[in-house]
Amino acid sequence: MGTRKLIIDGTEIEAEETITLLQACEQAGAEIPRFCFHERLSVAGNCRMCLVEWVGAPKPQASCALQVKDIFPNKDGTPAKINTKSPYARKAREGVMEFLLINHPLDCPICDQGGECDLQDQAMGYGRAAFHRFNENKRAVEDKYMGPLVETVMTRCIACTRCVRFATEVAGVPDLGATGRGEDVEITTYLEKAFSSELSGNVVDLCPVGALTSKPYAFNARPWELKKTESVDVMDAQGCNIRVDSRGTQVMRVLPRLNEEVNEEWIGDKTRHACDGLARQRLDRPYVRVNGKLKPASWAEAFAAIAAKVKATQPDRIAAIVGDLAAAEEIKALKDLMTALRVKNLDCRQDGAKVGLTADGQKAPRQTYLFNSTIAGVEAADAILLVGANPRWDAPVLNARIRKAWLAGGLQVANIGPAVDLTYPVDELGTDISVLAKIADGSHPFAKVLTEAKRPMIVLGAGATTRKDGAAILNLAAKIAADTGMIGPAGTHADGGWNGFNILHTAASRVAALDLGFLPLNGGRDVGAIVDGAQKGEIDFLYLLGADDFDVAHLGRAFVVYQGSHGDAGAHHADVILPGAAYTEKDGLYTNFEGRVQRGRRAVFPPGEAKEDWAILRALSDVLGHKLPYDDRAQLLMALEKDVTHFAELNAAPVHADTAPATWGGIGAAGALDSAPVTHPMTDFYLTNPIARASATMAQCSREFVTGAGKMAAE
Repeated sequence: MGTRKLIIDGTEIEAEETITLLQACEQAGAEIPRFCFHERLSVAGNCRMCLVEWVGAPKPQASCALQVKDIFPNKDGTPAKINTKSPYARKAREGVMEFLLINHPLDCPICDQGGECDLQDQAMGYGRAAFHRFNENKRAVEDKYMGPLVETVMTRCIACTRCVRFATEVAGVPDLGATGRGEDVEITTYLEKAFSSELSGNVVDLCPVGALTSKPYAFNARPWELKKTESVDVMDAQGCNIRVDSRGTQVMRVLPRLNEEVNEEWIGDKTRHACDGLARQRLDRPYVRVNGKLKPASWAEAFAAIAAKVKATQPDRIAAIVGDLAAAEEIKALKDLMTALRVKNLDCRQDGAKVGLTADGQKAPRQTYLFNSTIAGVEAADAILLVGANPRWDAPVLNARIRKAWLAGGLQVANIGPAVDLTYPVDELGTDISVLAKIADGSHPFAKVLTEAKRPMIVLGAGATTRKDGAAILNLAAKIAADTGMIGPAGTHADGGWNGFNILHTAASRVAALDLGFLPLNGGRDVGAIVDGAQKGEIDFLYLLGADDFDVAHLGRAFVVYQGSHGDAGAHHADVILPGAAYTEKDGLYTNFEGRVQRGRRAVFPPGEAKEDWAILRALSDVLGHKLPYDDRAQLLMALEKDVTHFAELNAAPVHADTAPATWGGIGAAGALDSAPVTHPMTDFYLTNPIARASATMAQCSREFVTGAGKMAAE
């Protein structure tokens, strides 16, 4: 890659030829205003705000649309001179700003973008101090309907086309476009349809003016009123980095944080807009069921009811299940408590996934249940086999990363499972799981594609791991991985090592719980056997830690304790309810599907008498006579890190020292494949957990995109 010398504002620099002049100027320390340019989108060059002076050129140059290689040296061989602060460049920008403001309405006092508006900021920094010279009427544009999440005031639009480029390039949904020319140009969804993407909310962040704003957040708050807390998303297992903006006791909105390795700067619509569910259907005090009806109780009464039942129950008739939103701290506390009570019936896989255990019932090696390629590693892959996975719903931001790899060229994707629109071309191999066996024995054409690929990947979703034959599918996938060169020690691949065996989890708590061994080890019952045992009267006591998404309605006469934040399915069938904290109301560690440990921080306090979940378990252990050995979170973290050492390493994707094929023989269990077609267990992207199900916005999205007339292609 060549370089070229430039003199920018009197300073000589050497810049790569492939970057834009705008980026070269910023490397030299100059500040270049822009509206249409964005590092993750193609160059449009249509706002002209980034004009600079190229000494000797006949007119100002749009620095975003020029590459460094286009800037040739002067005739005497000296480097070209670029001025970003000269009167010539400043006058050009003032003219552009004046043109932009000709038609822009005076909406700032009532505009939701006020206080974080690029147009406001740049008008102050680069606009003319005098009044503009145009006295004609401003143009007006009719507002467009873009669905329940994006509010439009199109008169404010400056036609930067960021939203159009995002929809087409990143989201892969060509729903947005421009009609008309010149002053008549309008951004539209053509047929007044909703913007049907799970990433649609990101256009609000991209819009440099107030043309696109958040519909659920409209007129609720100003940015300077909000407390901003850095945290981690729990709506799926990707662990997108987020910022929680709160005012008083209420979470007002959720925005993305930049993390190149995890989510770049995007988040899904469920992450962004399910936050209104945090205030609805909340459990804010303990309840005890008396004569068939739940009655409010004190903490002491609730603990006494639990203690009486535990005392009268044998350990083999007690069970515990961890839900999808739990942090590592409460999983550790619950496991320690159950271990003290000699309980073996533990499970964190409420969907019944056959991961985390070896064929002989022991805890499996960590890389057998992780997304080993890592999220950023997807961009290096050249062949992907999806088995029972729908990444567009399971992890929308990961799906955008796969699309990015496809756009870069050379990526082949095949799918075993129902055909869905994943926003990139997919070779559909049908819903018969026997295709996987054919790929494993080399008789299927895609086996050759995987073998010849430099960095092949296999991705097992919930549609594969939760089946009856999930263990056999896992075993076959590991065989394919070993035989096609997906896994191998450092040096076997062009980039010095590759691991293409991936499990795509959808539960934020799953990997941390598997790491901690919250599993039916040594002959314990899994979720299916616990439910079966409860129906048959073999399980008398069941502790649910935020677990709602399994067959809660068929627990027979078992005594159910539900600890969680929302009055969802688990609470409806509980005998004792202990109100816990939601993810925005506690500090907690979450491990994403690639094995990266990240910290979520408390933005607000839990409502009413609700407490942090680990603290509830610590208090309960005292009443049960098995006091847990930690009195504060610092001591709990020390115990956690002693139990599983990688909890001490935050924000780092795991590096597996040994990925040799020989270590992969014990994954899953050899067995016959079931004849049932492969399905996708997630039937509604917007209603997957208690917080989302309590959200009015998510209910509206579900009606619009999944169950209603505007059904999305990825259903």
